[in-house]
Amino acid sequence: MSTYRDFAHRGSARATVLRTVGTRERRSHLTAPRVPTVGIDIGGTKVMAGVVDADGVILEKIRTETPDKSKSPKVVEDVICELVLDLSDRHDVHAVGIGAAGWVDADRSTVLFAPHLAWRNEPLRDALSARLAVPVLVDNDANTAAWAEWRFGAGRGEDHLVMITLGTGIGGAILQDGQVKRGKYGVAGEFGHMQVVPGGHRCPCGNRGCWEQYSSGNALVREARELAAADSPVAHVLIDRVGGTIGDITGPLITELAREGDAMCVELFQDIGQWLGVGIANLAAALDPSCFVVGGGVSAADDLLIGPARDAFRRHLTGRGYRPEARIVKAELGPEAGMVGAADLARLVARRFRRANRRRVERHERYERYAQALRNPGTPRPSREV
Repeated sequence: MSTYRDFAHRGSARATVLRTVGTRERRSHLTAPRVPTVGIDIGGTKVMAGVVDADGVILEKIRTETPDKSKSPKVVEDVICELVLDLSDRHDVHAVGIGAAGWVDADRSTVLFAPHLAWRNEPLRDALSARLAVPVLVDNDANTAAWAEWRFGAGRGEDHLVMITLGTGIGGAILQDGQVKRGKYGVAGEFGHMQVVPGGHRCPCGNRGCWEQYSSGNALVREARELAAADSPVAHVLIDRVGGTIGDITGPLITELAREGDAMCVELFQDIGQWLGVGIANLAAALDPSCFVVGGGVSAADDLLIGPARDAFRRHLTGRGYRPEARIVKAELGPEAGMVGAADLARLVARRFRRANRRRVERHERYERYAQALRNPGTPRPSREV
């Protein structure tokens, strides 16, 4: 006869195995329920929300401006809830995923810091879960964009991917074997603040020479405005286009002129692209991925940017000529990537939510059966379930 200790040991081992399998299943997108979820992308200027199905197809999308001036946590939460409730009127929403431009803790619950919003150690997940009555997942917007590109875009089939998002600054994410690598504290992937030029341009982060000061939307516009302010002959087309108002020079305008063949704007993209390639070569030395996906608004320049980046990457890659080279590709999902990725990641918590609801219903039914048996003594009592 087995002793209690033997039984307890076997039970403990079995529980450990079940917990391990359960965790693996919960983390797998393959086992997530094929239900519609809402993805939300929050930036300093806009909040975009959409209902996304299990194949990454956007069923409906709405957007609004980020609340102006104060951008207090409560005001932004109100906007998020309004968007979700609006979509819920027309769709059966099972969970909400949020991609926030900021640092999110490893538990994906608290926004530690958001540069464009008044979020400092903000428990966003719990605050929204209480108001929306569905599970909420919070993650960094670069992480959600990388997940979307791996699942549905340019990174499909890759087992080790690095995402570079070029916008006002540089964001990034690391994805390996179907998991986003967030680091011990949840803030991995802040590639834009690697120092590439000691003592270089001052960065809003407080340091000098950060990568994003040489390869980003801000860097592109800064260089163009400096040339225009100096009344450089090479900038005459750009100056004429804005009527001499230097402050009207923007990234999309520079991209437009570069596509039209303006020599100065093409050269600016070559400079930005070369710095991009240098940074990617550094990341390859540290992480050795199989693919780099370049997204964000600046990537709309296509080969004006990606071409010079590939050339610089090959020139600066450690051990060049004696090692496999990672692919550098443009993201495919555009500005919706963060929203789609947030919605798809939320499907993983929707699975747990549905399980918990099912168990709650089962417990209620058991209690009802016991209550019925007590009210009717002649009825056989149901056996107790474990």
